[in-house]
Amino acid sequence: MNLEYLKTFYTTVKENSISKTAKLLHMSQPGVSVQLQALEKELGFQLLVRSNKGVVLTDAGKIVYDYAVSLLSIQKEIERDLDSLKTLVQEMVVSSCTSVGSYALPCSIYLFKKKYPNIKVLLDICNSETVIRNLLDNSSHIGIIEGDPHNCLIETNKVTTSNFVLVCAKKICRYTKISNNQLSEIPLIIREKGSGNRKCLEASLRNNGLNLEEMNVVLELTSTEAIKSAVSAGKGYAFLPELAIKYELCSGFLKNVEMEDAILESHFYLANVKDKPPKGPQKDFYDFIKSGRRGFC
Repeated sequence: MNLEYLKTFYTTVKENSISKTAKLLHMSQPGVSVQLQALEKELGFQLLVRSNKGVVLTDAGKIVYDYAVSLLSIQKEIERDLDSLKTLVQEMVVSSCTSVGSYALPCSIYLFKKKYPNIKVLLDICNSETVIRNLLDNSSHIGIIEGDPHNCLIETNKVTTSNFVLVCAKKICRYTKISNNQLSEIPLIIREKGSGNRKCLEASLRNNGLNLEEMNVVLELTSTEAIKSAVSAGKGYAFLPELAIKYELCSGFLKNVEMEDAILESHFYLANVKDKPPKGPQKDFYDFIKSGRRGFC
């Protein structure tokens, strides 16, 4: 099977557009169509149904697409490992949830690099749902997620626990302490659905007899930094892991509102695909993050 044609097919499905695929792969649109037709002819099945709205996978196309994801990721790993041999530098990709990746992990990578100068860590910061997806499609070697996904394909190991802190801007803060009954009165800013942060917050609230659905959620944002900006501008309150707001609390940039009746916790985990345990430099990094030497910022 021609891997170049397979890559064209994969990109067309992912982008849902022949024209976008042509731009990404630096080809003409007729060239993309020719390669797709050649792949279909080689396999003896129609893989795509083309329309003005994009492309739709046939049943055969769905099977080929699933294999394309695996085959192309293996090709990428082969090329990456061979490049590492050329430079004597071993490379790994770590996908991390925002709370750890943006705030705690940079210091750890710095310390790890001092101990292992020939291992290059590429950090990909995204929400926990995307971290899991990256592990399953082999685009990441190790993941760090917020909350245990209870996914039968993923193995997890708890790294740390951080309390959720209710914060607001000083100029709008009406409370020094707040009870569970008063929580429904405040405008709340939270992460988007699919983020580990939100799932952990919902679970922690439930454990304290609270329901996020009953609160006054005014904004849903896709990053912790966006939430900090909105809170500092006086747009509302937010529950954020303490490890993500150490600087803002110490500097007084954000104010902590003490919870009278609840203790909210967020748990963070190392994650890997169950049948692909960390080995070599990946194992070195995995063990380093598990240890007390990790030096989270």
